[in-house]
Amino acid sequence: MSDPVADSLLEYRKMFPALDECVHLISHSLGCVPAQAEADLHEFFELWRTKSITAWSDWLPEVDRAAERIEKIISAPRGTVIMMHNVSQVMAVLASCFDYAPARNKVVYEAIQFPTVSYVWQAEQRRGAECVLVPAKDGGRVDADAMCAAIDERTLLVPMSHVVYLSGFIQDAKKINARAREVGAHVILDCYQSIGAMPLDVVDLGVAFACGGSVKYVCGGPGAAWLYVRKDLVEQFAPRVTGWFGNEAPFAFTMPEQTYADSIWRYMGGTPAVAALYQSRAGQRIVGEIGGRKIREKSLVMTKRCIDWVDELGMTLNSPRDERERGGSIVFDFVGSADVCRELNRRKYFCDHRPGVGIRIAPHFYTKSEEIDLFFAELKKVRGGAGR
Repeated sequence: MSDPVADSLLEYRKMFPALDECVHLISHSLGCVPAQAEADLHEFFELWRTKSITAWSDWLPEVDRAAERIEKIISAPRGTVIMMHNVSQVMAVLASCFDYAPARNKVVYEAIQFPTVSYVWQAEQRRGAECVLVPAKDGGRVDADAMCAAIDERTLLVPMSHVVYLSGFIQDAKKINARAREVGAHVILDCYQSIGAMPLDVVDLGVAFACGGSVKYVCGGPGAAWLYVRKDLVEQFAPRVTGWFGNEAPFAFTMPEQTYADSIWRYMGGTPAVAALYQSRAGQRIVGEIGGRKIREKSLVMTKRCIDWVDELGMTLNSPRDERERGGSIVFDFVGSADVCRELNRRKYFCDHRPGVGIRIAPHFYTKSEEIDLFFAELKKVRGGAGR
């Protein structure tokens, strides 16, 4: 029988004609491209072609417009988000805001943090930071109490994932942030695996900083990452990693020292990647229109269907069964899963594989329930050697 929740939001599917050519269960890694993105990129191109240097009068406002679209999705106040290129850049900019005096130099994060984030903070040890990694339990979970216990009066920063990429486990960001604020530390919440997949309210969470991008559930492709800074902190920091668009008057070309903007633009570095802002516009608008609550409601039904298939086929589930802990992706493993993943992708049943945890899939608001059945039926064929 048809499930009204599973079938909800399918009206938006027509905006993603690429879905007619594949089974796309990889929105946790790369969201499907909206048809409108082609027209939006063409708009960027036409401005470049017809206006030359004067196109900047159209391009620069797009930075703020993109930020406003993100602010809507993450429930942030106006003027607290700036667009960047990727989360590595975001972390580097934030890392440069701080000094690492021995009295407060600890950077605490989970041992299963996304590698690019860890690379940035490990490098900060050259400047005196002391990285403390909290071990995971059960492969893909992080105990909130263990995180809180690791945060003490010497802790400066806690760059944590909202949803763990290896398992889809939702961390208790509110609890961890409360502990951080209690001792005067700042949480940097990486929302890449939560934005566009679930409701997100950075003000309610209370975090000092948040970041993410549009590559995954927001269906915007690469190059349109974002940084949120809590409103009361915007003017408090002066990033060492900076550039001319972080200046109070970029086109005054003042020398030699930086004079920071008194707005969120002080965190901006050099020239923005404008094409990526046009490219990401359609996905951001669609996700903002639907809203995280409706997307989450459907996601829970669809991910439960995936779990039922994992159980039926006798595979190892590496994601939470409890929907209160489960993000938008399902991770499962079996002997030979990496080879099966490669073959499924060749057949356009799109998924991915991560060492130690197996295959990752993520239905999204545009997914038909029967596509989940088709995916697992194909996986069963490939696993059994059919057509290989």
